[in-house]
Amino acid sequence: MKIGILGGTFDPPHIGHLILAEEAWALLGLDCVYFVPAGDPPHKRGQPLSPAVHRRRMVELAIADNPHFLLSTVDIDRPGPHYTIDMMRLLRDAHPPGTELYFLMGLDSLADLPHWHEAKQLVANCQLVALSRYGYTVDWEQLEAALPGVRERVIQLPMLELEIASHVIQQRVREGLPIRYQVLPAVEAYIREQGLYR
Repeated sequence: MKIGILGGTFDPPHIGHLILAEEAWALLGLDCVYFVPAGDPPHKRGQPLSPAVHRRRMVELAIADNPHFLLSTVDIDRPGPHYTIDMMRLLRDAHPPGTELYFLMGLDSLADLPHWHEAKQLVANCQLVALSRYGYTVDWEQLEAALPGVRERVIQLPMLELEIASHVIQQRVREGLPIRYQVLPAVEAYIREQGLYR
């Protein structure tokens, strides 16, 4: 079994997340892709973050019509801080031996990987999938110096050039600008109903 894992705050989940997951599912022949909302991401400390209950519900709404997209609450159901390596260990333990885990990330995240908690263990315990992001490149020599063997553990996939980000959507909501077509209609309705990002 081949499982893709897409972690993030998903505040809110947008079409970029969905396109990324669908591309990885199709190009890698994955059985499914787990969307894993982060509970208490250390790198987001001090930044406003919607409560996990709202982010979980928005992910449910965003992926509802796709049978190979699944929600995992492995992060938000446990106390933090939440590190990617811990989430990956929990997901590995929850699946039969031989299950292949593919951690999906943007090229920008790959470039920052040496600064992640237990990055060497993450590289050793899953296949990393880096999806291209506009304006980002990776210095492979520098990355390999920090994490020897990382290049062999990374699959690079092309991504549709789509510049969309959750923090921009939040700002647009605050400014009263439309977010239609940037998030799914059910997610947009939920944001309005709950008064998020106001």
